[in-house]
Amino acid sequence: MQALTRRQLVLLILLTLVWGINWPIMKLGVTGFPALTFRTISMWIGLPVLALVLVWRRVPFRIGREHWRELAVLTVFNMLIWHTLAVLAIQTLSSGRAAILGYTMPVFSAIVGAWWFGQKLAARAWVGVGAAALGVVLLLWHELTQLTGKPAGVVMMLTAAAAWALGTQMLRRTTLPQPTLAISFWMTLFTTLWMTAAAVLFERAAWAAPTPVVWGAIVYNALGVFAFAQVAWLMMARDLPPVASTLSVMFIPVLGVFSGAWWLNEVLHWQDWAAVALVMVAIASVLWPPRSAAARGP
Repeated sequence: MQALTRRQLVLLILLTLVWGINWPIMKLGVTGFPALTFRTISMWIGLPVLALVLVWRRVPFRIGREHWRELAVLTVFNMLIWHTLAVLAIQTLSSGRAAILGYTMPVFSAIVGAWWFGQKLAARAWVGVGAAALGVVLLLWHELTQLTGKPAGVVMMLTAAAAWALGTQMLRRTTLPQPTLAISFWMTLFTTLWMTAAAVLFERAAWAAPTPVVWGAIVYNALGVFAFAQVAWLMMARDLPPVASTLSVMFIPVLGVFSGAWWLNEVLHWQDWAAVALVMVAIASVLWPPRSAAARGP
């Protein structure tokens, strides 16, 4: 297991807060408004902000032609599938339960890493994966009967989570020499173009002026998600081992469930509180320093 630096810990906390409360915000944004169009507008607003960050940090935009194919594959599995399916699925699912299904990703990531990439995990990492999986089951406990009536939304979220897991494993092993900020910009641009085409093709007839609530959700997604959280996640996914980066963000669905309960009046049960404890175990399994490191001290 790899300990987080102070900078990574700050990014993790901010990422968890921004992405966690975004689930009920996104639910509000797509309620009565075309989902693909919602995502498209958010990305077009967030993209220039991300570009300005690169200019401010003096990060070069250029990616050599020999790396375009790998960049395209990373874009498909890290962003394109996830952003398309997740925003469509949340229309039919509660915000908290959509977040939980989406964050089955760490479980998929461990399985993909072990079976596909031959990754050997420490025993406590598997304990963390098991705790995360059990936490997801508990959080979904009271939704299973309702979810069976919404198979499309469930399948879309699970497919998005599996694709994201594979993309995370690929990103950790990428040979791209460019900074993560530059990779993030191009991945976001390509995904934005894809979402724009999909919105025009499938939702043009349903276009309408966004309400103030929808505009608020759009701006939050543009600045919070695409200009910050997405980039922060890609930096962590590239710098940390996949199991560490994926399990470290497991508090996001918990925050999604509780913020949805507070904001959208979604009911909480004892299983939700038990899941919190299991998720904390999952996070600790990858972030708690090894015994040898603890013995050496700071």
